[in-house]
Amino acid sequence: MKDKIFELIKKEEDRQRDTLMMIPSENYTYPEVRQAVGSVLMQKYAEGQPKKRYYQGNGIVDEIEELCEERVLKVFKLNSEKWSANVQAYSGSPANLAVYNALLSPGDKIMAMYLPDGGHLSHGWQMPDKKITFVSKIFDVSFYHVDPKTKVFDYDKIEKQALIFKPKILISGGTAYPSEIDHKKMAQIAKKVGAYYLADIAHEAGLVAGGANKSPFPYADVVTMTTHKTLRGPRGAIIICRKEYEEAIDSSVFPGLQGGPHLHSIAGIAVALEKAMTPGFKKYASQVVKNARYLAKIFADSGLDVVSGGTEKHLVLVDLTKSKANGAVVAYAHEIAGIVINKNTTPFDPMTPFYPSGIRFGTPAITARGMKEKEMKTITGWMLKIIDYISPYKLPGNKEARNTFMKAFKEKIKKDELLLGIAEEVKNFCQKFPVPVK
Repeated sequence: MKDKIFELIKKEEDRQRDTLMMIPSENYTYPEVRQAVGSVLMQKYAEGQPKKRYYQGNGIVDEIEELCEERVLKVFKLNSEKWSANVQAYSGSPANLAVYNALLSPGDKIMAMYLPDGGHLSHGWQMPDKKITFVSKIFDVSFYHVDPKTKVFDYDKIEKQALIFKPKILISGGTAYPSEIDHKKMAQIAKKVGAYYLADIAHEAGLVAGGANKSPFPYADVVTMTTHKTLRGPRGAIIICRKEYEEAIDSSVFPGLQGGPHLHSIAGIAVALEKAMTPGFKKYASQVVKNARYLAKIFADSGLDVVSGGTEKHLVLVDLTKSKANGAVVAYAHEIAGIVINKNTTPFDPMTPFYPSGIRFGTPAITARGMKEKEMKTITGWMLKIIDYISPYKLPGNKEARNTFMKAFKEKIKKDELLLGIAEEVKNFCQKFPVPVK
């Protein structure tokens, strides 16, 4: 009898094949990566660094991890005498926590991007009246904001804030900031106040590797990244630090925060890194940005508010306030129509994170399927049609009424003919662009 779990996996495989995966943090990896991740390496324990393990029988996996570390430095063109790579962190948030644990003491000051402006939870998110994340409970956190008019950073304001707050570590990076970050300026600010500069390029790692976005090297002291977004690897993370912090970072990961590394994931990361050094990957990274810019332009030309006026990365953030639609309502309608995006807060959003004013979408996965500007125009046509169609559905004013409304709304549009009709068009469209097999 076949385990039902495999039936569900097959359904998910079909869903990924027949819909447009447009959440910026999702991507299609390579068959070789899946082969490595599903290998016998998941059966091995290897606490410690290569050649410094606690258990025996690690000669081969030592070679695998060392090869992965070598490829990290090679991909980002870094000198092994000046930089060190740790590939053991289980994911992005643990990687950032490992950096804090290595370089900071409880009570030290962290300065990071404000979450509703596009920052990330792992940088110490907290509410005015409540400590939300573990990091915020340990460290003193202050947030910098985007400019109210331009929705991009004013580095002079960030510097003034840093001079007053005097953080021990200054962090850049986030999940919904469409503009490139000036790593040189951020490093200069950090140096001026005696802080470490941590560049979190979880979203942009593949774009940096492919030359489509600016590199945080040599400006940052530490760079963290996830490996499953634009880098097209498996779930995992990488910490790259200046050589003088190597011992502190390594011991912070193990035994400071976690046990044995996931060797099967490390092998998958190594495979993805090898792919990232090919000419094809460089073309891919460039096309990801071209596609995103084209999507942003069409949305802006249609009269919608594209946050920061466009994009320089792989993602687009749209404030739907002008259309009087809500991000949660629009995102769910898109899902019924076979286009998977996500609701998202926008800078200075008056709405709550559960019912935000914006939507976020990106191009890493659809570009991996071979789609280019022509296809972006087709996709945008569907998206604008959905937004216009859903705009009359207005959210009530209070929380309880909103929850009731959303429950009824979801049930109603499951059978909506227009949305289901688009879903069928999307499915036929996707058949022309197979899920990557190489």
